[in-house]
Amino acid sequence: MKESTESNAGRRKHQIVIVGGGAGGLSVASAALKQRPDLDIAIVEPSESHYYQPAWTLVGGGAYDVQATRRAEADCIPQQAHWIKQRVATFQPNQNQVTLDDDSVVGYEYLVIAAGIQLDWNKIEGLEETLGKNGVTSNYSFELAPYTWECIRKFRGGKALFTYPATPIKCAGAPQKILYLAADHFRRNGISADMHYCTAGNVMFGVPFYSQALDQVMAHYGATPEYKHNLIAVDGPNKKATFEVGDNKEKSTIAFDMLHVVPPQSAPDFIKSSPLANAAGWVAVNPGTLRHDTYGNVFGLGDCTSTPNSKTAAAVRAQSRIAVSNLLAVIDGNELTQVYDGYASCPLTTSKGKMLLAEFSYDGKITPSFPSDPRVPRRSYWWMKTTLLPKMYWDMVQGRPGPDWHTEREFPVELPAIQP
Repeated sequence: MKESTESNAGRRKHQIVIVGGGAGGLSVASAALKQRPDLDIAIVEPSESHYYQPAWTLVGGGAYDVQATRRAEADCIPQQAHWIKQRVATFQPNQNQVTLDDDSVVGYEYLVIAAGIQLDWNKIEGLEETLGKNGVTSNYSFELAPYTWECIRKFRGGKALFTYPATPIKCAGAPQKILYLAADHFRRNGISADMHYCTAGNVMFGVPFYSQALDQVMAHYGATPEYKHNLIAVDGPNKKATFEVGDNKEKSTIAFDMLHVVPPQSAPDFIKSSPLANAAGWVAVNPGTLRHDTYGNVFGLGDCTSTPNSKTAAAVRAQSRIAVSNLLAVIDGNELTQVYDGYASCPLTTSKGKMLLAEFSYDGKITPSFPSDPRVPRRSYWWMKTTLLPKMYWDMVQGRPGPDWHTEREFPVELPAIQP
C-alpha cells in the first residue's frame, strides 16, 4: 500500500480511482490487482479503521467481541494500491476527475464508486442526544453495539421497542435480528418483556417467501409487529418514542424501557449532489452490468448505488465479481458479458444458536446456496454466521470472494415447522 502525499496544489492522476475503502472498494481493488498486478489503482478513503459490520448484531446480542470486528484500514488496502487518505468533495465526470476536501484534484481513466451508505441519525429528533444512555441504543454503530448488550443484560421487564425506518437501509434484517436475540435471552432468563417491532413498512420482510416464516418467529416470542410506524422523535430522559403512524402519519407516542433504533439512511451527501446521482440520490448504474447509465468509464457497487437489491455484504460480494470483470472488459475495449442477478443474502439470527439464511435475487426469486428449505432456522447456520461468514468477508476484501453456489430453487408453498 502506497500512501499518497501530494500537496494541495498538485494534480495527480491514476488509471483507476476507487472512491471508498469499505467492502466494495477493497474487494474490487484487491481482486483486480490479483488478476493484473500492473494496474495503477488509487483508493480514496479517509478512515483509519475498517469494520466487519455484519457482526455488530452479534455484539449487541452478547455473542461476539466488538474488537474482533475492527482492523486497521492500512492492513486491508492492497500493497500495490495508492491510498489517498481524504474525503471526496465533488465529482467532475466530464473532466474525468474528482475533487477532494482539501481542494486537490485526482484525475482518472476509470472510476469505481463504492462509498457505502450514510446514517442520518439527525433525522430523528432528540436521538443523537440520548444514544448510548437512557436505554436507547443501536447496533448500527461500533461504539453503541456493546451498549445494546448492556441494555439487554440489565433489562428486568417492561416494554422493548425495535424500529425500522422509512428508507432503504443496509442489512434489512438487522432490525429484527436483535429483537430475536433479545427475546431469546429474556425467555432463557425468565424475564417478562412486552416486545414491539415498529416498522415503517407493512410486512416483516420484503420477500413474501421469507416474511411468512418470520411471522412465525415473531409469534413464537409473543412479539407484536407494529406496521407503518415510523420513528420521528425520541425523548430519552422520559423514555418516550414518537412515531408517525399509517398513511395519514398521525403521531403516536409510546413509552419504553429499552429502545433499539435503526437510523434513516441515504446515499452520501457528496453523491446526492453530484452529476452521477439519479433523482433519489443514488449512483445511477445499470442493475445488471453495474456500469454508470451516462458515463461509460464509471462503475458503482454496494450500498451507494441505484441497484434495486437488498443492501448486504453478500450483495457486495456478488457485485464485486461483476464489477471487476466488466471494468477489465472496458479497459480492454471488449463487450460487457457479466450480469449481476440481484443476489443478496440476509442471515437472520432467530435465537442465540440458530439462524435462518434468506437468499434471494431480483424480483424476489428464491436463490439459496443449499438445497434444504431456507425458511428453517438451523444450528449449522449459526456456526456459519459466527465463524465462516466473518472469514469469508475478510477473504473477500483481500480479493478472494470464494465459491458462489446460489441458484434459483423451488420449495413447497406451505410453511415448514419453524422452531427458532
